[in-house]
Amino acid sequence: MGQENRVNLVHCGRTISDEELDDIRETVATCFRLSRSELAMTISEHLEWRTATGSLKLDASLKFLEKLESQGLIKLPERQTSTNSARKEPPKTERTEAGELITGFVRDLGTIMVAPVTEPDEIALWNEYMNRYHFLGYKQPFGCVLRYFVSSGRGRLGCLLFSGASKSLYERDQWIGWSKDERLRNLGFVVNNSRFLLFPWVQVKNLASHALGQVARRLADDWQHRWRYRPVLIETFVDPEHYAGTCYRAANWLYLGDTTGVGLPRQGKSYTTTPKNIFVLPLASDFRNTLCSYIEPPNEPEESIFLSSPST
Repeated sequence: MGQENRVNLVHCGRTISDEELDDIRETVATCFRLSRSELAMTISEHLEWRTATGSLKLDASLKFLEKLESQGLIKLPERQTSTNSARKEPPKTERTEAGELITGFVRDLGTIMVAPVTEPDEIALWNEYMNRYHFLGYKQPFGCVLRYFVSSGRGRLGCLLFSGASKSLYERDQWIGWSKDERLRNLGFVVNNSRFLLFPWVQVKNLASHALGQVARRLADDWQHRWRYRPVLIETFVDPEHYAGTCYRAANWLYLGDTTGVGLPRQGKSYTTTPKNIFVLPLASDFRNTLCSYIEPPNEPEESIFLSSPST
């Protein structure tokens, strides 16, 4: 794209840099299955486009995306007619009341299933469980995501969530060995295990690593089916103040080091958090070839499938 196509790009009174435009184009290309409003939300979140009160500039961002499309800089998905569910904290209902204590070993539970959550009612139930029992609570996810329930003949045992990878992560990026351009282009082939919850009344030895092993064997196929492209690497962060990451190690994830605790620099923004342990798991033996190569964007299928409730 020529530099002449990038002049006079302004969003909310701020000139859009070449790097920000690259981020926008990469997000639109990677998350092509999302609706326009979901794309506007994802991009506003990633680039910290907020009002003075801290809320995301969704309307302004959507108009800006449409402006970019009119100039031929991006291609947005077709407009959708859908019912927009309210973005609010899930309620606590009888459906997610604590169950009877389950103890013992994995073999005592019989067949354990790790299955994607796709139906609207099941998504709402998953959200409610996550908000009620995960120490981080529930946050409306953005971008491409997959939810899973872990269950057996004893009922539901836990939840997993996979969503978009971190934009930039020094330890991971050094380990992969990709360039900045390769990272911006191929980041969608990395997914993040952003939530993992076994319910408090489920105290079964080795269940966590067993569930991680099951989902690792099917995630690439499920993601391909849902989002029409195939990831090659999973990442996750473990807070050492709460967990030791034992289940990830037992499931053959690789420990790469710790985050710095300092977030990505944003204009006028800064934040710090406690360092987290970084774990990764390749889903393909040639994952580096994929992440460090030029990959043609996947073709849009004739029919699109959208979840009624957007992901993480």
